[in-house]
Amino acid sequence: MYKLIALDMDGTLLRGDGSISERTKSAIKEARKQGVKVVLASGRPLEGLERYLEELELTTPEDYALSYNGAVIKNVGTRETICSQLISGKDVQDVYAISQQIGVNTHAFSTELGLISPKVSHYTAHERDINGISLTLIDYNELSADHPIVKVMMVDEPEILSPGVEQIPAEYYERFTVVRSAPFFLEILNKNSNKGNGVSMLADYLGIKPEEVICVGDAGNDVHMLEYAGLSVAMGNAFDEIKAIADYVTHTNEDDGVAHVIEKFILS
Repeated sequence: MYKLIALDMDGTLLRGDGSISERTKSAIKEARKQGVKVVLASGRPLEGLERYLEELELTTPEDYALSYNGAVIKNVGTRETICSQLISGKDVQDVYAISQQIGVNTHAFSTELGLISPKVSHYTAHERDINGISLTLIDYNELSADHPIVKVMMVDEPEILSPGVEQIPAEYYERFTVVRSAPFFLEILNKNSNKGNGVSMLADYLGIKPEEVICVGDAGNDVHMLEYAGLSVAMGNAFDEIKAIADYVTHTNEDDGVAHVIEKFILS
């Protein structure tokens, strides 16, 4: 019996217009009635999840969410932080230096200042707007070396970002968790931060075994949690490499893929 289902947001739970279908909402509600934990696992900050948590009624002290690709795990009802794994101002400065060399834009998330960037690029404005958060313009060199940072991102048009990614020094992949969450987003986090570790730590906290966990995703930042899950599910619209590692491929995000998973593996 499955006791926890972790759902990626963009490209998975959400349709292209950012909405959640009524069928999916009904399936989630029925799963919760059976005692299954439904956990949103996203690269977004918690602020960017709140409207969906409220829409799905996942707002009690029994509900949890993974934000920033698992770097921060919180109890939604009490706001207690279950786990927080950060990087530093020095890390951001180093990543920014590389980004300048390869010609891509960046932004970062500070625990104290929120979304920060030296400039308002197209995808930084996109990050700000989809999450409904403010943006603070700042020279990264003004940050103290130990300034607490959740993650730093390289953000740009895919045709600019992709060749840029190929120029990132190999040691950065040893030093950080580096994941491609969208064609225009490359996320750089604490080496121990990823959705797989996040789901694992939450499951341990709740006394749930890996084989009792379903994880559903579509992109590169979902790989770790699919590798962890007892049942790994790729969306019909997922990247080919995600489908290749999944136990099951469901329908697309436009065709109630999440609802199909819940109905097939939990409600039946």
